[in-house]
Parts: sequence; C-alpha cells; structure tokens
Amino acid sequence: MLGGVVMSTDRRGFLAASAMIAGGAAAQGTEVSQEATDAGEPLAPAAFRTRLLECLGGEWPDPCPLEPRVLKEEQQDGYRLLWVDYAVEPGDRVPAILLIPDGVSASSPAPGITVWHQHAGQWHLGKTEPAGLAGDPMHHTGAALAKLGYVVLCPDALCFEERQDPEGRLQGGNYERFEFLRYLVAGRSMAWKNILDMRRAVDYLASREEVNPERMGCYGHSMGSTHTWLVGPWEPRLKVLVGNCCLPTYGAIHRTKLLHCFPNFVPGLHQFGDTPDMAALIAPRVLHLNLGENDGGSPIAEARAGCEQIAQAYAAAGVADRFTWFIEQDTGHVLSEAMWEKTQQVFARFLS
Repeated sequence: MLGGVVMSTDRRGFLAASAMIAGGAAAQGTEVSQEATDAGEPLAPAAFRTRLLECLGGEWPDPCPLEPRVLKEEQQDGYRLLWVDYAVEPGDRVPAILLIPDGVSASSPAPGITVWHQHAGQWHLGKTEPAGLAGDPMHHTGAALAKLGYVVLCPDALCFEERQDPEGRLQGGNYERFEFLRYLVAGRSMAWKNILDMRRAVDYLASREEVNPERMGCYGHSMGSTHTWLVGPWEPRLKVLVGNCCLPTYGAIHRTKLLHCFPNFVPGLHQFGDTPDMAALIAPRVLHLNLGENDGGSPIAEARAGCEQIAQAYAAAGVADRFTWFIEQDTGHVLSEAMWEKTQQVFARFLS
C-alpha cells in the first residue's frame, strides 16, 4: 500500500494507482524535486551523447545479414498482413507483422512507419496488438496507419509474445527481469538491446521495395514511447518520431518511487543527464510527444519541464518548429482521440 492506495503488481493497475497518488500529492502541494545530476552543469549534446552510449553499453556490433523471410500472408480490408522475421544478431531472429496498404508497390512506394508496442504487463501481447489482431482496439494503431496509406512494421520486443523464454522456464515478468539482469552483468543495458533490435527493424523496413526509405518514421505508446526516444538519437533514417504517454524523468521516478519499464533505466546515466536529454538528441529531426495530465507513469510536473527542456534544445539547434508536445487535461495513460489526432497530423505534415 502506498499513500493509502493498494498497489497492483500488474503494470496497468500500477499506473492507474500511481495516477491516484500523483493527483493526491498535487492536491496537497507536494514539492516537485528538481534533483540535479552529480555532474553539476549540463553536458553539451555531443559530450552527453558520448556518455549515453557508454552507459547504454557501448557501440553496437556490425549488422549481420537480415536473412528476411515471409512466413504467411493475409488480406485485410484495405491492406495486406505479412508475418515476417529477420535476423538482428546471429542466432536471434525477430518476428514481426508488416502491413502493406492496397495499391502500394515497388512502382508506387509509400512512407514507412515502425510501431513499437506497449508493455502493460501483458507479455503475451506484442506485435499483434498494433497490427489490429489482439489486445485493446485503442492500440490498433498499426492497422489504422496502414489504412491511412503507410507501410507499417510491428515487431515483437524482447520478452514479449513470440520472444518469451524459448525454454519456457521463466514466465512473463520473471523472464524480462532475467534478461535485464543478464545484460546488466555483461556491461550493457536492456535499452542497448532494444535499440539494436529497433535499428534492425528500420533496416528491414528500408529494405522493402514498397517503402520510400527517405520517408520513414516511428510511433509508440507507453513503453513504445520510451523506445521511440531511445532509438531516435541513433537512427537518423527515422525522420518523424511520435511518442505517446511516456516521459518519466529520473527525478520523478525517485520522487514517487516509480517502478517503471526496464528500458527506462540506463545504468550510470543520471550523473550526466536525464531522459529529456536523450530525447533532445533527436534534433533536428521531427519529434512529437503526447502526455496525459493524470498519467502516473509520467508525473506531469517533471514531464512538462522535460518537454520545455527538449524545446530549448531544438530552439538552440535552429529547428524550434520540429519539436511539439501536447498535454491533455484530465487524461491518464491512454491514447485519446485528441492524442491520436495530433499523431496523425504530425505524420501527415512531415512524412506523407
């Protein structure tokens, strides 16, 4: 129990309870921590980028051959579904679903968007939710984008859907915890592995003849939003990036004792900077963030300050108009109609 609220071990329940706590704290005038990093003065972007790479786990390996396969195909209303997989490292293949709008072909290519799925404590779900085949219809965003004319790739993140423990010894969160710790003792983070896999997803999307490789972007909700600003600094082919409902700063995590997704935790980073510093490295490319005012997973005072910090970085880079954010009042950890409208507008303006 925390703050008089019974805390759930399920991530979705935890976020709902966290929202109640955050709201109560705001009502009582709880002071927001402006926790500084151990380094004192902020690092210049280039120096921070170097430190970030060190903390993540160092350089990524040279890419192995993709060796892509199409496993099956199915026609839907307005687009085709292709179940595919491709190699991200030797011995490690990622299952994904590719959505190709009707009328899109090698002779008539379209912009491509990768969709990073959410967490929600639902390890049995991954690619199939944004592809429109399972889960919450709110998050059938890949299918919705395909109907708008984009080629969409929905891959499984490590520990989700088809990427759970291949031996079946560890279930759900236990396997995710194992993988996080396994990378940690090897001197890397789970975020490092996630970024490697996402860069390979972009490799695959760019290799498709139906995709215009000069017009690619990504979208993610919740953990998928974290994945968006994690991969952004390292993947210049992503021209437009949209994250929905996830910008937890380390200051907010520490103030509220927030148990968050493992990819948010980059060992040693807070002495050099915070999560908004990561997102700011995406400049000069387009970045848009949606946030819910009552979202317990991204305490809004720190998230708002983080957005202002990112905006300052974009202004300093001379591209102030390429970072936008939207905070919806009386809204929690959801993809609301207004948030989805903002998402579509950003892609239509900069990617179509």
